Amino acid sequence: MQAHFTEHSFERHSHATYSIGVTQSGVQKFNCRGTQHASLKGDVMLFNPDEPHDGSRGTDEGFGYAILYVEPALLETWFDRSAGTVVSRYFTHTVVNDGRASRLLSQAVAALSQPQESMSAEVLTSASLIHLLAKYGEYAANVQACIDPGRRRMVMVREFIDAHFQEDLTVDLLGRLVGLSRVHLTRAFSSSFGVPPHIYLNMVRLRQAQSALLSGHSLADAAISAGFADQSHFSRRFKGSVGLSPGAWLKQVTST
Repeated sequence: MQAHFTEHSFERHSHATYSIGVTQSGVQKFNCRGTQHASLKGDVMLFNPDEPHDGSRGTDEGFGYAILYVEPALLETWFDRSAGTVVSRYFTHTVVNDGRASRLLSQAVAALSQPQESMSAEVLTSASLIHLLAKYGEYAANVQACIDPGRRRMVMVREFIDAHFQEDLTVDLLGRLVGLSRVHLTRAFSSSFGVPPHIYLNMVRLRQAQSALLSGHSLADAAISAGFADQSHFSRRFKGSVGLSPGAWLKQVTST
């Protein structure tokens, strides 16, 4: 959920989920665990399942935030000793200033609201929560290199992405394909190929779109054929990776 409030105050309540929020503007005040807290722009709020809290503005301008609600059962699909990731299940901090977590959460929220970005949403949500639980959980994390599942399985995943880049792929699907948990699959793929699977998927889509553009297809056709949701989605991802808009890139490479 993303929202901005200027007048509304939340009554004391709790969620059955983990609730992980990042304040995007203003100041949000709330009471939790017998203490009043203030979350400023860029701060991350950490609520465990069934943890009561309220919420109200800290200044006249109100506050804006994005928040992810994560089912506790979902964490069990992420944590896996063979993946080398053993972290706490309970937050001992309520508000933290953590630039990496704030960035990951904001990117996860953006991916969740964008069609054809399910894999990015999965990886970014998982990475942010594991990072936060490892750093602000009730006991020290034990994060080690994952057990090597073998080159053959990683090549199988890569070839599956190469063949199905037009689909809205998920880490869960890739993990089931080779019998690995989501976290194990992500960490093993990153170790094998230098990037996590969602970044590799984006690279494949961009190569396909570039080839289509060079073959004379329109920006809109190139975007859809490469697996992007629309031309706007394609342009954002293209500029983020290449540094130019698709049109500007095409003009440069075809002008020589």
